[in-house]
Amino acid sequence: MSEHYYSKKTAAKSDEKTWSYTLRDRLLTFTTDHAVFSKGEVDFGSRLLIESFTAPPVDGNFLDLGCGYGPIGLSLALEYPDRQVVMVDVNERALNLAEKNAAKNQVTNVEIKESDRLRQLEGRQFAAILTNPPVRAGKKVVHAMFEEAKKALGKSGELWVVIQKKQGAPSAKQKIEELFGNIEVVRKENGYYIFKAQKFD
Repeated sequence: MSEHYYSKKTAAKSDEKTWSYTLRDRLLTFTTDHAVFSKGEVDFGSRLLIESFTAPPVDGNFLDLGCGYGPIGLSLALEYPDRQVVMVDVNERALNLAEKNAAKNQVTNVEIKESDRLRQLEGRQFAAILTNPPVRAGKKVVHAMFEEAKKALGKSGELWVVIQKKQGAPSAKQKIEELFGNIEVVRKENGYYIFKAQKFD
């Protein structure tokens, strides 16, 4: 089986790089490596999601689902210091980098843990779940993430998704609308869509 950024372990030789990027008017420093998603810079989709997100007016923690080395979860933890941000990924190298980047940027209101989708978060509820899903893992995996996310949201909680049109935005929109009974296109730019859905039941 070939390796992907959504693989648990990697045999790819480590070659860490450290660089800085401004997100929500804060300069953050990230260390990245081979076998993690978008190792050279914060990818456009994640940036769009970070800049578009507004916290729902309900109490509760946030979940960064598929956090990679941490740009989404860490930037939003800094923006919302009164919220705890749980950051999960299946990729062990990405999680180690997320831990390192949290310490480097002095972000303390985060919990970083290994989870294949939401399997290791059973029984936990969130006010918002954000994801830049691993589209290369296939539609079945991505749509299962949406299903699990709905179960893990508290009442009036929100799912925020960024996805490219050419990588499955139309089918993702349809799936989310079927699950939640509502969907809003918050933003559309360069072929990327930001979807938001609210849980009412």
